[in-house]
Amino acid sequence: MTKLIAYPLSVLYYFFFGGFLFLFEGIQRLCFLFSPQAHKVSVDVLNFFLLRTLNILGTRIIFEMPFELDKNQSYIFVANHQSTYDIPPLIWYLRKIYPKFVGKKELGNRIPSISFNLKKNGSVLIDRKKPKQALEQLKIFGEHLAKNNDSAVIFPEGTRSRNHEPRPFRYAGLTQLAKAMPNAKLVGISISNSWKITRYGSFPMGIGAKMILKVHPPIAIPKDNIAETLIALEEKIKGSIQA
Repeated sequence: MTKLIAYPLSVLYYFFFGGFLFLFEGIQRLCFLFSPQAHKVSVDVLNFFLLRTLNILGTRIIFEMPFELDKNQSYIFVANHQSTYDIPPLIWYLRKIYPKFVGKKELGNRIPSISFNLKKNGSVLIDRKKPKQALEQLKIFGEHLAKNNDSAVIFPEGTRSRNHEPRPFRYAGLTQLAKAMPNAKLVGISISNSWKITRYGSFPMGIGAKMILKVHPPIAIPKDNIAETLIALEEKIKGSIQA
């Protein structure tokens, strides 16, 4: 019965989701002509509406962060990755920090709103099939963020887990980013249940998911033993993922 109800709700969801992406493609381009800040505001508003479209599916989003982040501090947000729908709440709830994303190069190819934003907001798109090139890109990306006191979001699993069981973290890219941003702080984020939104695939959508994003306290990047710190961070992130 639940899956049967999901069909009409999914049609309604895709109508609004796709509509907002196409609408804000134009809005973003117009805002970008005025200023980067105007573009940022357009992206924030877009992701607010994308979260509302998820509500059509009965999705509830709980963002747990019992502390304030310093807008003058640079951060590296490290999260597990369960689905595409991890992204809108991260953009919306972290909008005051405005972190840039580490994404795969395929996301830069003609996806309405998403591709334009990633190309214009300072994010980096890497080719996972070319690890050496990707590491060099991350080094340059991190150095640029450090210079401008900006923040980043990275998913060290490398791809979506598609269920509640996270994949092993790949440390090379994260280590490169941490070394390029020595004054940043590491912030772990445990994402639970976003995979349930795509439990049946792309159609129908899963309904009634309770997505939880738990933000862990910031950790300073040590001068030595970065690997030890990253292993502990991985354990903390994975330990808070709910089944």
